[in-house]
Amino acid sequence: MADGPLVTFYRMVPDGNLPIRADRSALGVLPTAAFQYCEALTTASAFGWYVCSPIDFHVQWDGTDLIWTRDSGATWSPVTRVQYPGLPEAFDDKAPEDIKDYAPPFLSTVLSGLLPGALQIWTGYLVRTRRDWSLLVRPPANLPRSVGYEAYEGIMETDRWFYPLFVNLRITATDRPIFFDSGKPLVQVQPLRRETYNEADLRTAAFRHGLDEFRDADWADYRKSVVERTHSGMVRPGRYASAVRKRAHHGNDDGAGK
Repeated sequence: MADGPLVTFYRMVPDGNLPIRADRSALGVLPTAAFQYCEALTTASAFGWYVCSPIDFHVQWDGTDLIWTRDSGATWSPVTRVQYPGLPEAFDDKAPEDIKDYAPPFLSTVLSGLLPGALQIWTGYLVRTRRDWSLLVRPPANLPRSVGYEAYEGIMETDRWFYPLFVNLRITATDRPIFFDSGKPLVQVQPLRRETYNEADLRTAAFRHGLDEFRDADWADYRKSVVERTHSGMVRPGRYASAVRKRAHHGNDDGAGK
């Protein structure tokens, strides 16, 4: 049973866009045919929320050191443990006495000793999830990605770990500054029930070795999914999408989407 919002975002900085539901069209970059007919693609695109950087900034890596600027290169500073502008003072003004001086850093290189070019970026938010729900933090689904960095994916148990929502990146370009745009999604966060990545369940994967191990039910499902769809030689676009939407409308799971 639900016990409050599935996800609650706690904003700690005054700037930037609010998290928004991810978009079925991947912010309009999906081709029209894919948006109209490919339910698998659009469902994945819309799963979760987009979270942006709270401010525009550039980062540059020379293969050894990271530097950053928020004024388009007029001034550069080394990235070690960079505080969000103005946050330490605002944080200390509101925080209990024993929590003062513990404002989270905006940029840091906490993993640089293990991962060359590693950069951690804080989104300006903390987050909680409903009991037994976690958050997968990942690159935005089906959006074009920068060739200048790679984002690591991580699962945070945010129902019992009240922690800053951040992303770890590996800067890959050494020949130019990398721009982080506060108007574009930095990450996509997706809710997961903790049981979906339970190690004991993940070890139960089964395998069928060859066609001889297909059962009658498997062949029946194959007939329904593939043969009947193509029997006339005409593949009707969007059949899967139509079946999924119909099932969602009626609130049942009768296998119509198979």
